[in-house]
Amino acid sequence: MKNKMLIVWSLVLAVLLIGCSGESTEGSNTSDSSPQLSSTEATGSTETIEFWHSMGGRNGELVDEMVERFNESHENIEVVATFQGGYDELVTKLQQAVASNTAPEVAMVERAYVQMFADSEVLEDLTPYFDESGEDINDFSEGLMGHSYFNDQLVSLPLNRSTPIMHINKTMLDEEGLSIPQDWEELKEVANALVEEESGEITRYGLTMPYDTWYPIAMITQAEGKFFNDEGTSVDFVDNGVGNKVFSFLKEMQETGALYYPPAQDSGNITSQLFNSGKVGLYFTSTGSIGGLAESVDFEYVTAFLPKDEVFATPTGGANVVMMEGTENKAAAWEFIRWMELDPEGALPFVLESGYLPFTESMTQSTEIQELWENEPNRKVAYEQLDYAIDTNKDVSWPEIMHEFFSQ
Repeated sequence: MKNKMLIVWSLVLAVLLIGCSGESTEGSNTSDSSPQLSSTEATGSTETIEFWHSMGGRNGELVDEMVERFNESHENIEVVATFQGGYDELVTKLQQAVASNTAPEVAMVERAYVQMFADSEVLEDLTPYFDESGEDINDFSEGLMGHSYFNDQLVSLPLNRSTPIMHINKTMLDEEGLSIPQDWEELKEVANALVEEESGEITRYGLTMPYDTWYPIAMITQAEGKFFNDEGTSVDFVDNGVGNKVFSFLKEMQETGALYYPPAQDSGNITSQLFNSGKVGLYFTSTGSIGGLAESVDFEYVTAFLPKDEVFATPTGGANVVMMEGTENKAAAWEFIRWMELDPEGALPFVLESGYLPFTESMTQSTEIQELWENEPNRKVAYEQLDYAIDTNKDVSWPEIMHEFFSQ
């Protein structure tokens, strides 16, 4: 079944999105049904917690700053944060560490891999910790909780999360007397109206997007389709014809220049440069690009929901935080997770500067986020789109399918 899904997904992309080429991008069971959340202050000892993450560059520095704030405010717990490479590399290292009983207490796991670890029963159920601590799980944004519950357990919480969104050269649309498209038909009309040609060569496109699974999946859900069927036994969008609708729509736009679909290699840089230089008016890419684009463009730049077909819909991306079941320092590990997720001194500064989405209602009501949204309304649009978040690619086979896509 898995191989069939891989083949079908690959063929759909290869045939319908023409002109694309290039390359992309156990621990021992010490759990207790009644976790003890008492502080280590009673003994005066210090517990060390390992936290593995995938944030490099400036985002890695922000993680280090967050961990430093925690350590300064918790004299009996010391968190050691370690960059373990990108998402895939961290997952491989975490699998090896679980097998050798050397896993960290806490780890950042890309949301598509959470189910694999949950099915292997190596993630701690966080439900009892919420119950005993009095923290409210309902404070978390529902749109970001699609990869948190597996096998009737709460095994992960959102951390660095994002969604795709539509980025718009508002100056260009205004000059052409065009409105921001709200649905697919308007998208086609606006994108075609933006096309410019010189000597038979297209010099300006209407729409672009990186070479990625995000955007076709977004459109499949907008057409009220699903990637997998509810039983996880087939590729639903192929069986019910939604896939043909989506990819035919994209192919038609590509043929007129309304859509520029890039090669896989370096597609993110290619598409962002097109948008920055005014060679495309509409750009589907991550909410995490908002800050960078705002600083680099010299035109009026706004964001909007991805256009709907039958409904508005968007997938989500990024990583969650988990506690490994095999750790003996569960009380300390929980305190770090609780603080990072729910304390105002926790992940809020990381979210503010990195561009990732706020993930709790309390965070969105903070003075800092409210001021941010007043000054940068594009980022509020990104959060509001979470009302339409739908993750239909939840299956243990998804990471392999995703890798197959990028190998084309």
